[in-house]
Amino acid sequence: AGSCWVLRHERSAGPPQASSHPRGGQRGHTVPSVGAVMSRGQVRNATGDTFFAWEGEVLVVNILGKPSAAKDAIGKPKGTQLKVSVTAAPVAGKATDHMVRFLAPQFGVSVADIEVVFGRENVNKQLRIKAPKKLPPVFTQGTLSF
Repeated sequence: AGSCWVLRHERSAGPPQASSHPRGGQRGHTVPSVGAVMSRGQVRNATGDTFFAWEGEVLVVNILGKPSAAKDAIGKPKGTQLKVSVTAAPVAGKATDHMVRFLAPQFGVSVADIEVVFGRENVNKQLRIKAPKKLPPVFTQGTLSF
């Protein structure tokens, strides 16, 4: 009677996809997403109404990437995503790899501490940053302006 939907991680093929399988899909190939278990048809954004959220010591960040930019830069939030520009071209995930290498020192972590949850070959992506030692200013600035 009580079926549920589970989002599946597609590590390099874009955003998670819904699966109606009670255990999330294929044998051993799925991992429940951040805030993934939900009731029928409801999608829960792991970061709510902002571009980031904390899950214990892990920072979850939604990114809107801009490859082939003039310079590497962290931009301003746009809705529930943070704009991040990188100079690398969008070829086979190389721009995302470059973005992770650029962001690691910005958060005071190693490249291995940043997981690309989805969007490796897409401008829309989600990152999980394990125990960041520092935060770029955009994370500490107030979001309200009058």
